[in-house]
Amino acid sequence: MAKFALYAHLKAKPGKSAEVEAFLKSALPMAEKEPGTITWYAFQEDEGSFGIYDTFETEAARQAHLDGPIAKALMAKAAELLAEPPQIHKIRVLAAKIPH
Repeated sequence: MAKFALYAHLKAKPGKSAEVEAFLKSALPMAEKEPGTITWYAFQEDEGSFGIYDTFETEAARQAHLDGPIAKALMAKAAELLAEPPQIHKIRVLAAKIPH
C-alpha cells in the first residue's frame, strides 16, 4: 500500500485556466515514466482551481517525484500561469481502498 502522498493546490491566473488544464494533461506521460509514482491524478476543483494528488510507497520515491520533470516544468510555468505559488502538501496515507 502507498504510505506517502502529495497534494498540490494550483490557482490559475485569471484567463489562464485552459492553459493550466492543458499543462496538467500534458504531464501525464511524465508521471507514467516515474517508477516510484504509484498513482497520479490531476483534477479541477472549481473554476480556476486545480490539484494534483499522487502516491508513493517510500519517502525516497516521493522526493524523486518532487525533484523530477513534472515539478520542474510546473515551477518553470508557475509565474506565467498561476496566481500564487503552488501549495504542496506532504501527506501520510492512513488507509486506502485498492482494487483487487
